[in-house]
Amino acid sequence: MSTNRIAERDAIQAARQRLLAGTPARSTGALTVVQLAAEAGVKQWVLTHKHPDLRKEFEAAQESVNGIPAAFQTLPVKVDDLEAANKRLREHNSELTERNEIYPQVIHALTSELAELRRVRTLPSNVRRLPTDTTASPQT
Repeated sequence: MSTNRIAERDAIQAARQRLLAGTPARSTGALTVVQLAAEAGVKQWVLTHKHPDLRKEFEAAQESVNGIPAAFQTLPVKVDDLEAANKRLREHNSELTERNEIYPQVIHALTSELAELRRVRTLPSNVRRLPTDTTASPQT
C-alpha cells in the first residue's frame, strides 16, 4: 500500500473518531459520508471508491449511535428540561402580569377612599397622618 493511501486511511479513521465523539475540526459534525470526507480532508470519491471498507465501517458506527454523535446524545433530555423550565417561567410571568393589571385598580380604590376620608376630615382610628414639617427649609 502506498504512503499516500495509508495517510488517507489514517486521516479518514481519525476523522471518523472525531465525528463520532462530536468534536469535528473541519466539518459541520453531521454523521454523513460527505462530512466524513470533509473532516478527513479528502474528496468524497476517495472515501467511497478507494476506501469503501472505511465508509462501511463509518456507516455501521453511524447506525449504532442513531446518527447522533456522542457529544450530542444528552441534548434531547436537556431540551426537554429547558422546555419545562420555559413553561414554568411563562406561567409565572402570566401570574405577575395579572397582578400588575390589578394593582392600579387597588391603588385607585384606596386613593379614592383616602380622598373621601380627607374630604370628610375624619380618619378611622387605625389610620394616622404622617408627620409633615412645614418649618424646614428645602435642602439644596
